[in-house]
Amino acid sequence: MNQVIETIKKRRSIRLYEHKRIPRNVVNKIIEAGNAAPFTSEKRCQPWRFVVVEDPELKQKLVQTTLPTWKGAIESMKKLHPEIYEMGMKLYEVLDEPKDPVYYNAPIIIFVIAPARNNVGCSAACENMMIAATSLGLGSCYTGFGAMVKSNTDVVKALELKNDERIYGPILLGYPKVDPSAEVAGALAGIGPNKKEPIIKWI
Repeated sequence: MNQVIETIKKRRSIRLYEHKRIPRNVVNKIIEAGNAAPFTSEKRCQPWRFVVVEDPELKQKLVQTTLPTWKGAIESMKKLHPEIYEMGMKLYEVLDEPKDPVYYNAPIIIFVIAPARNNVGCSAACENMMIAATSLGLGSCYTGFGAMVKSNTDVVKALELKNDERIYGPILLGYPKVDPSAEVAGALAGIGPNKKEPIIKWI
């Protein structure tokens, strides 16, 4: 099979990482892949910028900011979508301390930041990075809850967020953990997607 297509098919959302540092040159390669994504911009250059977070103190602030939002969203699923609530709580209960169901204690968090009108290009940049990560033996995950940080002024200052900017992703990076406990493995398997064949109409 074509190597690029094989890598795309192999990519998975990873939610359990080894406590292992990723070399900066590897992170830079992944960002360069994101920077190569297609875009539209009146300035004729990429509209995005990247903020790489590896500082433990800032990571803790990110978790403290987003965890209440995650808990609120999961609680709202209790009656509407009990199966989603059950899956989310099962994973939360078996996660190691300190519990982090948003960033999953990933070694690297990459925020893709751009003015809010750049949804398509920034989404393409995020996808490029996740495919590049897979090709380099790393795991990745796009975490929407991870973008809900604007209520924390320290985080906003650290990310240098402007009023007209939006966070895309962020993208988590790390080496996938190969030996999770049976409880964690079972909980992760439970939230896996039900992938189906593409629906295609030829005209």
